[in-house]
Amino acid sequence: MSETEPRTERSGRTDPAPGQAPSARPHTGRRRNEAAHRAILDAALDLLAAPDGAPVTIDAIARTAGVGKQTVYRWWPSKGAVLLDALTDRADQDVDGPDTGALRTDLRAFVATTFDAAQHGTTASALRALAREAARDPHLADLMRSFTATRRNALHDLLSRGRDRGELAGNADLDLIVDQVYGVFWYRFLLGHGPLDQDTAERLADSLVTANRGD
Repeated sequence: MSETEPRTERSGRTDPAPGQAPSARPHTGRRRNEAAHRAILDAALDLLAAPDGAPVTIDAIARTAGVGKQTVYRWWPSKGAVLLDALTDRADQDVDGPDTGALRTDLRAFVATTFDAAQHGTTASALRALAREAARDPHLADLMRSFTATRRNALHDLLSRGRDRGELAGNADLDLIVDQVYGVFWYRFLLGHGPLDQDTAERLADSLVTANRGD
């Protein structure tokens, strides 16, 4: 074999000749990690929403996701952390948080997508299970508070932008407006008092903007 000919190893891989750049090889590790991460989040929500009400454990999450338990622990320190990320991730995907420059438009979209997303199969079952179990499990109660805080903060930021633009009064109580939005949501979601539809979302958003305008 001459010095300029490529060398073939036992693995079947051909090395480049001297001075020749090696050919690029696809890197699949990142894609595998992303797929495992998504599988774990989806498994956590599926287990939380399961009708049998079985306890959600790291072992169960790993088994349902088709990964090892150490893969779960690589990204999350506890079951609660997995569930919080799963719920927050789903909300971030499903709830529209636009910044169009018009508060009424943004608030209508935020409320409408919040109402709609919470009524999808897995999400609806997971939220109802979490609300039910939080009453008797302090760890899940903490999880519920953390999750609802992330959603409150997202809405508060949207309202704050509107107030900064002068679309709400300077002394408008943003926390109270947030309470009114989520008060309607949780009351109707848990008790079925009334619909959580587009019309309700728009009427609620319009009434809150009108009641808190600075003019």
